[in-house]
Amino acid sequence: MISLENKVALITGGSRGIGASCVELFVEAGAGVAFTYKSNKAAADELIGRLDKEGSRPLRAYSMDMESEKDIHEKVRQVISDFGRIDILVNNAGIWKYGAADEMSLKDWEETISINLTGTFIITKAVIPEMKKNGFGRIINISSTAGQRGEAFHSHYAASKGALISYTKSLASELARFNITTNCVAPGWVITDLSQEVFSDKKYKESVEQDIPVGRIADPVDIAGPVVFLASGLARHINGEILNVNGGSILCG
Repeated sequence: MISLENKVALITGGSRGIGASCVELFVEAGAGVAFTYKSNKAAADELIGRLDKEGSRPLRAYSMDMESEKDIHEKVRQVISDFGRIDILVNNAGIWKYGAADEMSLKDWEETISINLTGTFIITKAVIPEMKKNGFGRIINISSTAGQRGEAFHSHYAASKGALISYTKSLASELARFNITTNCVAPGWVITDLSQEVFSDKKYKESVEQDIPVGRIADPVDIAGPVVFLASGLARHINGEILNVNGGSILCG
């Protein structure tokens, strides 16, 4: 039912985890897909090789420094040159690091805010004119339940994701008249590289699973599915929504 034929999606942080699952589902839906990665070219190449064995799909990867305004603008221009347009922007790139509130360095705080929030602002700013020109756009930001309720020892991460929720709502009201909708997916725990170390403690992993009503921790595809839905025509009247995807563990709007 969901078809994204003739649409072009730009997905940040697309070489692994949630981003890679988004790339896969957008390709399956028929979209042209450009995705970014920070430094792991091997992972990006592996993903392209797996999804495009014949080398015929409109699928490309771009190294991007989310802390460099110059690099972000250059790569957005390159994507538009290569694909002809950008219809869908999925802001997924981000970091999650431990930091006690009274011990966290300013450098650690600024790095998280720079990548998770400021980088999202810069790339979104770069893409909006293209969407306005085409009279169509779908922006989907990946936030977190931490952005809604906070998260002990990760206050910098929670602050960045909370701000992203407010940014989503602001863009939703500002850009809707241009036929551009902006929504947010807020995952709870997800099995990714970022959570691998935490879940190496089997007892802790079991305790997390027990706290989730559906009895399991999300896989990346569980997040990618709602992202594709929000990018599709089925969600054309959804704007400024924060879609929680956490198995019922955090019931907040």
